[in-house]
Amino acid sequence: MWITCPVSLSNHPNTAPFADLTGKKQKASAMYDTAEPNVIDDGMLRDAVEEQGPRGEAGRIAKMEGVSFQDVTSLRLDFKNILKVDNLWQFHNLTKLQLDNNIIEKIQGLDTLVHLVWLDMSFNNIEMIEGLSALPKLEDLSLYNNRISALENMDSLKNLQVLSIGNNNLTSLENLIYLRRFKHLRTLNLSGNPLSEDEHYKLFLAAHLPDLVYLDFRLVDENIRDIANVKYQYSIEELNQNETLERVKQEKEDKHQQELDAHKAAYVEYLNGPFLFEGMYAEDVEGTRLASLPAVAELVESYRTKCTEICQNIFDYGLQHHEKREAEMAVFNECLQEAVTENQEAGAKKIQELESKNNELLYQLSQITEQQILDAKSLQYSQDVAQLMDALLHLEIQLVDQLEEILKEYERNISDLVSTFLETVQSLMAQIRDLENQHHEKLLELCISLLESVLKGEMDEDMTDELRALFVDKDTIINAVSSSHDIHMLKIDNREDELVTKINNWATNLVQKVHREELQRNRKRVAEINAYIDHLRDELDNLDVLEQI
Repeated sequence: MWITCPVSLSNHPNTAPFADLTGKKQKASAMYDTAEPNVIDDGMLRDAVEEQGPRGEAGRIAKMEGVSFQDVTSLRLDFKNILKVDNLWQFHNLTKLQLDNNIIEKIQGLDTLVHLVWLDMSFNNIEMIEGLSALPKLEDLSLYNNRISALENMDSLKNLQVLSIGNNNLTSLENLIYLRRFKHLRTLNLSGNPLSEDEHYKLFLAAHLPDLVYLDFRLVDENIRDIANVKYQYSIEELNQNETLERVKQEKEDKHQQELDAHKAAYVEYLNGPFLFEGMYAEDVEGTRLASLPAVAELVESYRTKCTEICQNIFDYGLQHHEKREAEMAVFNECLQEAVTENQEAGAKKIQELESKNNELLYQLSQITEQQILDAKSLQYSQDVAQLMDALLHLEIQLVDQLEEILKEYERNISDLVSTFLETVQSLMAQIRDLENQHHEKLLELCISLLESVLKGEMDEDMTDELRALFVDKDTIINAVSSSHDIHMLKIDNREDELVTKINNWATNLVQKVHREELQRNRKRVAEINAYIDHLRDELDNLDVLEQI
């Protein structure tokens, strides 16, 4: 929290005194009367970053070298006459953004700013709260002096602590109950809204937001809170009860989603039950009609039981095998990290040995006046640095070779695991196909037998018009049963293909990822070695310059 006492509210950008904010808005309005709306482009962003960057020589160097937008954590775009928020995707690490005193009409263009903690969009023309779902880290939000008429669409802001939304068009006290979901909300500004004129305004908020500390720049009075709790006792009890029920429901849904995510990670989602079987009949109109016949229903139920049992076997095996894959990845990461750490420690030891030796040598060089001795010492220093560079690069080459072997073994292990998994799963899927073929033969035989009874008029009581349309002749019933069989086989094939494709893609992406990361690590390490060696050589060069001066 930035705010810890009422006094500091006056200095906080999102809860500044109303007189200052109003003056600020008047300046902005006067400036925008004749100005054309601006678009956020690279030029505006570059200028804003440079304006907020270092001054003097440091600023000149920064401007010359250029600043990566990805490195910027704070950005001011206030008083820019901006109509639409756009082109901020490069500021991935931004934590603070000022967009106040513009003419923005819609909250948008913030989806990539996932690290944003502080956002000021006060003094704009915003009519609806939206576009904030990608900002889960947001703690401080100012929408002061806009045209907002409802509190909504902020559910993802779980960490919200400060909300300034005064001078808007909020009219409903009941709408303020929406704020109860923000468990960390401690500072709230609603002054200047029509609802703040309601005689029950402060009591309503004190009762419904029990953890609120500051309201409209003032500490919430405990006496008012006590009075409010008595006044709204029964409605708060009912609200708490409803919220408890909702929380239990949400926890249940979250748990279900977590389980489903775990099943998807194992590629066996919806195989722990009759889901595949039910999926076969979901689009099978003829099969569903035939299953309504008592004689067929028993056959279908037997098929359902056996199919579900095999699916459950696939599901259980999939979860077990997923644990094996996770264990293999853990072992690999441990081996990888161990090799890298040992190599880095060896490199650090060599650097320490050179630094302890050459620090003394540099000191001697600074004291020596005889040129011949100076040249000899300088040559020795340069040779030591060159030897260190060779040693560090040699260590890196050793590490690359070592990691290459580890990666090859890892790739083989992953390939073996995937092959074993697919061999078992496809064998079980083949059993489901055999079941379907057996069911198809039995169903066809039964339906042909029933056809004779239907044609003799012996089954009129069990037949609907839709069923009777299937039992007009042998070809019609054969076609219906065959169509049902084709749909079932397609469902089985598609589920198997989906599983095979997903785990093969996982294996391919996993191997590509570790190779890519190793290449990046190697390039970074070589760059670090070169930079360090250049630093050591610069130390000697700087010493030579000082001596010449």
